[in-house]
Parts: sequence; structure tokens; C-alpha cells
Amino acid sequence: MRIYVTTALLPAALLIALGTLWACGGDGAAADASQDLIDDAPTDTDPFTYSEEREACTDRNPLRNLYWGDLHVHTALSFDAYVFDTRNGPAEAYAFARGEPIQLSPLGDDDVGTVSARLDRPLDFAAVSDHAEFLGEISVCTDPEAAGYETDACADIRAGDNRIVSFFAGQLTVEEPARNVEVCGEDGSECTTRAASMWEQIRQINEDYYDRSADCEFTTLVSYEWSAVLDSNNMHRVVLFRNGDVPDLPTSYYDAQHAPDLWDRLERDCLNADGNCDVMAIPHNSNLSAGNIFLAEYPGTSSDEEAAAFAERRARLEPLVEIIQHKGDSECVNGYTPIFGAVDEQCGFEKLHEMAATNQQDCGEFGGQSGMSMTGCVSGRDFVRNALVIGLQEEQRLGVNPYPLGFVGATDTHNAVPGLVEENDYPGHWGSNEDTIEVRLRGRNGAGIIGGRYNNPGGLTAAWATENSRDGIFDAMQARETYATSGPRIPVRFFGGWDFEPTMCESADMVAEAYQRGVAMGGYLEGGSSGAPTFLVSAMRDSGGLQTDLQRIQIVKGWVDSNGEGHTEVFDVAGDAENGAAVNLDTCERTGEGFASLCTVWSDPDFDANQRAFYYARVLENPSCRWTQYQCIALSAEERPDGCNDENIPATIQERAWTSPIFYSP
Repeated sequence: MRIYVTTALLPAALLIALGTLWACGGDGAAADASQDLIDDAPTDTDPFTYSEEREACTDRNPLRNLYWGDLHVHTALSFDAYVFDTRNGPAEAYAFARGEPIQLSPLGDDDVGTVSARLDRPLDFAAVSDHAEFLGEISVCTDPEAAGYETDACADIRAGDNRIVSFFAGQLTVEEPARNVEVCGEDGSECTTRAASMWEQIRQINEDYYDRSADCEFTTLVSYEWSAVLDSNNMHRVVLFRNGDVPDLPTSYYDAQHAPDLWDRLERDCLNADGNCDVMAIPHNSNLSAGNIFLAEYPGTSSDEEAAAFAERRARLEPLVEIIQHKGDSECVNGYTPIFGAVDEQCGFEKLHEMAATNQQDCGEFGGQSGMSMTGCVSGRDFVRNALVIGLQEEQRLGVNPYPLGFVGATDTHNAVPGLVEENDYPGHWGSNEDTIEVRLRGRNGAGIIGGRYNNPGGLTAAWATENSRDGIFDAMQARETYATSGPRIPVRFFGGWDFEPTMCESADMVAEAYQRGVAMGGYLEGGSSGAPTFLVSAMRDSGGLQTDLQRIQIVKGWVDSNGEGHTEVFDVAGDAENGAAVNLDTCERTGEGFASLCTVWSDPDFDANQRAFYYARVLENPSCRWTQYQCIALSAEERPDGCNDENIPATIQERAWTSPIFYSP
């Protein structure tokens, strides 16, 4: 049975609760009408304390405010951005996130971009995460006073030679990487010294753009990317710090070739160091790892007890995963080992290997090679839903789940434009690789890179946080009270409990009751009830951007039976998949109606109290044009490149949101 609620059917009190509690971040301040609900909310058991000196935020809310951000951003300090004509640095990226205009490639004669871009809606938080690798090399190659400036490698970087990307990136694929002697000196010290100086500049820029006033309008998070590509598989992590108390130098692939080595460094240089340093690592683009990033292996252990300790460490240091970004969707996939459930048609969303028609083989039970270049194999383990199931299997075996992952989304822009995700106005994310309509629609680029029409504008992270400060946002991420969208700012709440009333959607105290009687997204439900858990899920249409109606809400369940076998199932719980919504492909005009808001309380009809499980909500909009369709119809028939006739590229998409899971343990 389809269950749906439209705005017209919602009581006025609930509309006040939804509209204010969901929009009091960057989309507007909370209205006075919500104050009674806030006053009645449960207070925190411990007073909120800051890990750094700053004014207290005036917008603090124990029921949480919704804030929007982008946690994966590259600028001209990243070698694979500068080579492709990106000239904007971290300062310009943060200014852009706060609403200021920026100039993008193609470059003019003055080495300044000729295309202007600006966010219609500024972000609430952002993290510039340039590659830790080659910070020093970029500094040398762009400083005429540096000893290595005149080398051939530096000349190629400044000339934008595609081959130089492979030249440098090749060092990130081997067990014993070596720096370029001509650029960095015999012992590499020229590049490490300059990297330390660049890191200090990055820290200062983060400080300059962080709002420490009581207004708390914008938060910067000090960050970098660790870029392991061992065996040409994507094993990258974005490393995020709680505050400005960070190590003197970021850990690069030259320092740590494997994830456990990275964790060693983060513990040594941050968590176990003096001061208030706190840190997490966020895996991304698991879709390009050829089955390796979530491979259930425990290197260096010789017993189940040691493996359990390894799993606990990973879960603690990596509480989140980036589920969407411009190089594809990593939620789920059909037809690749392991297969835990029936075919899910929505798993075809933004799949690089399908759109690029690379015809990759199934990796099978083990990991493969060349996932990054998409010339190797594809594994079901590359995708987060299956990783969550594998985590439950490992928990049943070891007593610890290595993958209790919450969800975030990002752009992974290499244009220094955090949050630039609109499908109808997409200038590309990769400098001269994507800086004109013709180039964007071309597709596969040089240096073994998949790009152009196979990429997408990327996603955003939504954080339910008590306030917009570094501690507030970081706490939300550690608690996994975050979710991802494919771009639209869709407000979503997701709670689980044992005694939620079917009428909760009609209550003005809905959110307060849900916190009092259950857990929010990212939380754990523990056994003890004789009945099945109930889940409250509510969503609203994005009030800005294209303002596409919602189509439906689904709940995705994964579980492990008594034999250790994994399973998944998708339930439609609100809305209508057959609502008749469509798109005119000649104009991209949307037809048919959807829903301005949806809310329901759902109970698992097949719950078994003895089985470990997870549940997350997936909210789907009505269909709309993909960015490629917008740009193809902007050209005359004679001007359209072959990419406009690529049958593997969908003309329409369904934008979406994915909440962090709620986990159940017997």
C-alpha cells in the first residue's frame, strides 16, 4: 500500500515544525513560531564545550539545525587541478562557498578565468581538501625563485601537459614511491619543506574564513586528501580535523601507502599528541576500488581478537563514507559479486562503468586491479550498501562491525567551487578537461581519465548539528547524524524507535518526541523490545534551485540471517512511483505532480529480533533533465557533438537523498 502525505494535508502546527526546524541553517533563520517546540525539547545531558576559543553561537538548538556543506574540494594547490588550468586557491574556494563570484577556465591572456560562476545559495560549511601529495612540487613549479622551477617536469605542469598527471600520479600506484629528484632534490627535502609551508598557509586561510563570532555564519574545516592508488585502485581518504590544532604536515602517500599506515600517523600526530587535535578519515569513490576498499581483511592480525581490535579502530577513525561525488554514485550496484538482494532499478544512478561502457568483468570474491582507470574489474564490495551488509557479517563473526558507516556527499571539484551542483548550470569540475560545452560532452579525456559527459555535478553533505561551529559540525559527523544528496537541498529527518505512534507525523512535537523515544540517523537500536522497530521519515522538497517535487520515500533494509548470509530489500513507504511525472526532452520542462512534503511512520513487516540489521531512507525526486541533456538542447542540431547521441548517457535522472543508516543489534 502506498502511503503519502502532501503539504495540503499537513496540519499547520507540523508545517511550522517542518519549515522552521529544517530551514534554520543556511536557507534561513528559525521562525518565532518554533520557539515553543524548542523550549520543550530535551536538553543535552552535558554542557556543550568548545575545543577551541570562540564566541558561543546564538543559533544553538538541541533539536539540531540543518546545515549544508561540501567536504571534498580541490584548488590550484592540487597537481591534477593546476595542470588543467585551475588557478583559484583555498581563499577563492571559501569565498565562493560564502557566495562570492569566481572566474573559471578557459584562461585569458592574463592567466585568469573567463567564465564566471556564483552560488545562488551560499554553503554553511566547507572543507578545502587538496592532495597532501605534491603540495611541495606545485610550490616549486610555480615559484620562479625555486631551484627546480626550470626543470622539464615543472615546465610540463605550467604548460598543462596531460602526460605530467600520469608521470606524477604513477608514484601513487607503487609500494615504494619516490619523489622527482630534479624537482625536489636528492633527498626530497625541498618538496617536504615547501609542503610544510603550504600547509601552514592552508591552515591560516581556514582561520581567515572561519566565522568565530556568535553569528556562526560559515565554518571551515581544516582538511586534506590522502591519495593512495596502489595497483591503480582508488583507496583515497579525505582527512578532516575538528579544529585548528592539526599536525605540522599532512600525511601523504609518501609517508603511508596503506590505510592502516595512515591511521597510525593520525593517531601518532593528532589523537595521541598533546593538545586538542581530533580527526577522522572519509573514504570516497569506492566505486573505483576494484573490490579493495571494503575488502574484509585485517592485515597484521593473527587472531579473531586482534581482527576485532582492527575493526574497532577502523570504525572509530572512519565513521563516514562519501556516497556521491562527480566521479559517480557509490550507493549500490546490480549484478556484481556479492549479490545480497533483488535487482534495484535505482542502483543504475550515475554509474561510471555503465555510462562509459567499459565492459568491466566481475572481480568475484577477491579484489582486482586498475579500478581507478576503469580497465580492471568491478566488485559489489565497491558499493556502500554491500559494505554495510559485510559489516554486519563481520560483526556476527567478530563481535565488531568495521563498517558502521554514515553518509556524506561532495563535489570533489577540481575547480575550487564547493557546492556548485545545479544540473541546469554546470560548468564542469575539472578545469580545461571540462571547461566548454563541447569538451564536457566529449567524454573520456587524456591520461587514462574518465571525465566529461560521464561525470556529474556531484553532491552535498547535510548535517543535523546543534550549531554551525567546527565542534558542532564535527560532532554531527562523528555521530553520523548526516546525510548525502545528489545536489538538491532536500530536508530529511530519519528516526528509529520501538514505540513510535502512527500519528507522529501529525504532531507539532514530532522531532522532540522522536529524539526522546528513539535514535536519529546514524544511531543504534538495541534489542529488548518484543515488537518490531518503527521508523519515522519525513522529507520536504528543496525550496530553492529547480524546486522539483518529491516522488517517493524508500527504506532500504539490510540484514544477516542465522547462517551468516546477507540480504537486502527496498520498501516504498511514502509517495507514489506511478505518479505520472515526466520530462519534455526538447525543453527539459517537467510535467506531472509530485509532493511538496512526505512523512510516514513505517514498521518492518519481517523483523527478526535475532538478526542484525540496518535501515536507511532514500528520498527520490520526480524525474528531471540530466546536465548533459540541458547542454545538448542548448546547441543547434548541427552543433551537437557525438556525445549527445550516446545511448549509455541517460537524458533524465532522479535526484535523491540518502540518510545515514540506523543499525540494529540483538
